[in-house]
Amino acid sequence: MARPKQTSRHASQNGEPLPPRGPVESLIYWRDPARSGAALGAGLALLVALACCSVVSVLAYVSLLALSAAVGFRIYKNVLQAVQKTNEGHPFKWLLEKEVSVPAERAQELAAGATAHLNATVSELRRLFLVEDLVDSLKFGVLLWCLTYVGACFNGITLIILGWIALFTLPKAYEMNKSQVDANLELARAKINEITAKVRAAVPIGRKAESEKDK
Repeated sequence: MARPKQTSRHASQNGEPLPPRGPVESLIYWRDPARSGAALGAGLALLVALACCSVVSVLAYVSLLALSAAVGFRIYKNVLQAVQKTNEGHPFKWLLEKEVSVPAERAQELAAGATAHLNATVSELRRLFLVEDLVDSLKFGVLLWCLTYVGACFNGITLIILGWIALFTLPKAYEMNKSQVDANLELARAKINEITAKVRAAVPIGRKAESEKDK
């Protein structure tokens, strides 16, 4: 008996995409254009400021701006309460009473997850640099060679700015053109697999490593 096909998290029964879950996904998929635009603009402003000034200066100016806004709002509310003769209390009382500490269990989960990713990354880098599989190491070398050209054209902060813009554009563009993108990606993946298979067949070390993995 055939098992029913499960729908993905972003697809409903009739094929229509479902709203992504979580605040981060809602931002990058522009479920609320006002919030997504504000997040994109604020992030770009911060990154451009970091590109023009030092990190210490940016943090100092941003903190000073936030503090000035808070002090000005506090004085405004106090004057307003004095004029209207009301006693509404501290204007930021709901924020002062809000819990902001990180639970110990959550911190342990984050630390465990970060450690697992770090160990996996170190193991993979060791495998690539020590040429456990010749073909994989050659592909890694091609990637590093391409990164040298990327580094010659862009510095780190520029790449971060481009990545921030891509974070708010590529997911939405993919969602709107999912079928076409998937078809092109499948063709590219098939071509890469074909080339990789030919290289493995031509390189004796690659065939030896592959046979050892099968055993």
